[in-house]
Amino acid sequence: MGPTMVVLTAVLLMLSRDVLGGGGHDYGQALSKSILFFEAQRSGHLPSTQRVTWRSNSGLSDGKSSGVDLVGGYYDAGDNVKFGLPMAFTVTMMSWGILEYGKQMAGGGELGHAMEAVKWGTDYFIKAHPEPNVLYGEVGDGNTDHYCWQRPEDMTTDRRAYQIDQNNPGSDLAGETAAAMAAASMVFRHSDPSYSAELLRHAEQLFEFADKYRGKYDGSITVAQKYYQSVSGYDDELLWAAAWLYQATEEPAYLDYLATNGDSLGGTGWAMTEFGWDVKYAGVQTLVAKFLMQGKAGHHEQVFEQYQQKAESFMCACLGKGSKTVQKTPGGLIFRQSWNNMQFVTSASFLATVYSDYLSSSRKTLKCDSSDVKPSELLSFAQSQVDYILGDNPRGTSYMVGYGNNYPSQVHHRGASIVSIKVDSSFVTCRGGYATWYSRKASDPNLLTGAIVGGPDAYDNFADQRENYEQTEPATYNNAPLLGVLARLHGGDNGFNQLSGVVLPTLKAVVTKATPPSTTSSPSINIEQKLTASWTAKGQTYYRYSARVTNNSDKTLKSLNILVSRLYGPLWGLTKTGDSYGFPSWIKSLPAGKSLEFVYIHASSQAQVSVWEYTLA
Repeated sequence: MGPTMVVLTAVLLMLSRDVLGGGGHDYGQALSKSILFFEAQRSGHLPSTQRVTWRSNSGLSDGKSSGVDLVGGYYDAGDNVKFGLPMAFTVTMMSWGILEYGKQMAGGGELGHAMEAVKWGTDYFIKAHPEPNVLYGEVGDGNTDHYCWQRPEDMTTDRRAYQIDQNNPGSDLAGETAAAMAAASMVFRHSDPSYSAELLRHAEQLFEFADKYRGKYDGSITVAQKYYQSVSGYDDELLWAAAWLYQATEEPAYLDYLATNGDSLGGTGWAMTEFGWDVKYAGVQTLVAKFLMQGKAGHHEQVFEQYQQKAESFMCACLGKGSKTVQKTPGGLIFRQSWNNMQFVTSASFLATVYSDYLSSSRKTLKCDSSDVKPSELLSFAQSQVDYILGDNPRGTSYMVGYGNNYPSQVHHRGASIVSIKVDSSFVTCRGGYATWYSRKASDPNLLTGAIVGGPDAYDNFADQRENYEQTEPATYNNAPLLGVLARLHGGDNGFNQLSGVVLPTLKAVVTKATPPSTTSSPSINIEQKLTASWTAKGQTYYRYSARVTNNSDKTLKSLNILVSRLYGPLWGLTKTGDSYGFPSWIKSLPAGKSLEFVYIHASSQAQVSVWEYTLA
């Protein structure tokens, strides 16, 4: 189809939509599906609540060669690498969506699932940050991983872990992870206060690390350069982290940081037309504009007005009413690049949505070059982008897998394109996967429900072919910004003042504890934990926990393997073997009805302790 025909088709489509009164999409269903996609991207021990049943455990030795537990987290896209920078941005954006539109998510029954998706990421970040100035930023290597086409459960590729530290800095990576932890700390503030406090402590340490030891992370983790190069540098992430830490703490020092460094770090200078995992300026400027509209600027009002001017420049560019203009396809979709363009569409749509609500709440209009713009026009723009994604486009294609009747069926995704290990456990070799599964011209055997793929080209053309990775590969950071937009479109504004601070509906504490391999749910072995002491040293509070393991069976416990996760200190009373713990050296067995006790100390809430394997005789 040529450009002229595409334009004509687009015009006819827009006319038909005007007659029909809009696309009539089920935004609630789209929200449910977009959250479900994150379960397909999980690495590690999958929980008993896992809903994407064609996936199984993977990456169970991640971090082992480096002497650290890095099991868990998310695969970024269609491969099996865990890249820290886009993963952190994903968690930040999911958290932001929850903080703005958690009530709407709760109304659709999705708040709990959204919080679980955030926690799957933050649990991993806690592990990846074992010391104040150490952060693991990648597991696996893109070069060796892309040489193979294997489902995550079979992968034989290098799972080396890569870190930043004070001698090998990464301010962009540490800053984005600090932002993610700070944003998530607010998500869990009411449902799990101790976990929230733990996240905030990590966020504060990571920001201090990022600011004190400055450098680009891809200069330290060079294997990331080909895949997630930090083109924008780290200035934007430092401001981004400070903005989120101010939201989480309301400490004036973070507000002062934004004001003092607004010029030198580019917050008041850069007028952007993109927002994503690399370039955060538009996001920072939107948050600072929010602080200004909330009346929190204090004596920094003049500087914060400069941030707001740049935020509004971004919004006006999206609407085509500013000195800068965002390119769009004939069908009306934001277009920035041919490779995974949808990431920019969803992130811009989110910023437009929240800024529309900020303006409405403050009873203000958007100041563009040609005229003032009503907040509703920003929201309509965001809705037009979402409707395009869901099928209102010249091709009539839904770019969300599993939504509508016409969506991509050959997604560039290893797990989706290879038969589930639960259906056929035959090992898929590194190169054999390419020969057998990648080259198939049939639909994927597993439906990657909710995935937002890369999307069409500059003329609305799209080829549903697995090898067409620029258009058919999904990514977590495509979906993350969309959660909030879909919740807003589905649930409406409910007359809520978006500047007053959302209090999330009360939920039971989110539980995402994994079920380890070979674990049985037998009541034979019982584990009880309790806090036995606490003290403060050098401003840090430490806790001593006691755990009692009881043999409730009528037989002798001959062997025992216990998994202990989220442990950040020493443990006494068990013998460590590999990734698990067994009987201490002075105990060979545990008679019926008897117990053993072990203790551990760390500066956090209690660790997760579970039985892996045991033998009764």
